[in-house]
Amino acid sequence: MKLFLDSAKTDEISRALDIWDIDGLTTNPKHVQASGKPFRTVISEIAELFAGTDKPISVEVNPHLTQWEDIVAEGRELAAFSPNFVIKVGASEQGFKAVRELTAHGVRVNATLIFSVAQAWHAARAGAAFISPFLGWKDQHGDISREFIPEVRAMLDNFGYSSEIIAAAVRNSGQIAESALAGAHCVTAGEAVFRDSFANPYTTMGEQIFQNAWDATPEH
Repeated sequence: MKLFLDSAKTDEISRALDIWDIDGLTTNPKHVQASGKPFRTVISEIAELFAGTDKPISVEVNPHLTQWEDIVAEGRELAAFSPNFVIKVGASEQGFKAVRELTAHGVRVNATLIFSVAQAWHAARAGAAFISPFLGWKDQHGDISREFIPEVRAMLDNFGYSSEIIAAAVRNSGQIAESALAGAHCVTAGEAVFRDSFANPYTTMGEQIFQNAWDATPEH
């Protein structure tokens, strides 16, 4: 399963590329806002960080665009910024039409805000390179997400669709593990979630036990 960072902060991205060797990046309007930079500025800086690699960067079109023609026009413009860019398009009737048109023009698309298997099916059928089922948002509102990734993966496998699943809105290590076991191709999460996933209280306890034993062992 590939590790994608969910961020638009260049300092976080640089560190994740260096220390974690991340496989890709996802951004959204909230992350761009959190970066404190204009949209075009930050995506240009991000593109530079990934220059010379084949790692995908998901960049979202203006979420106010609701007609497929407008989504396609902006998507093609954004895709021209960098060969790494994958265009994020929200799930909707017009959005899936835009996915189909962008794909026909050779633009890779990440269908985002996916909350049902039916939406994932529409995205795969339209040719989306990536499908982003959101987990944390479902759990937050009382809709259990544990079976969501397995169901989307079963649908893709049943019909031979080539779309890759990006488990999105992942909030903790447990959801990372569940996504991996369910067959998600990629997982994307914020820096803090991945930092926590490296640690475990039992590991900390074991390190302390071994350190104490090391210190109590005679040197000669």
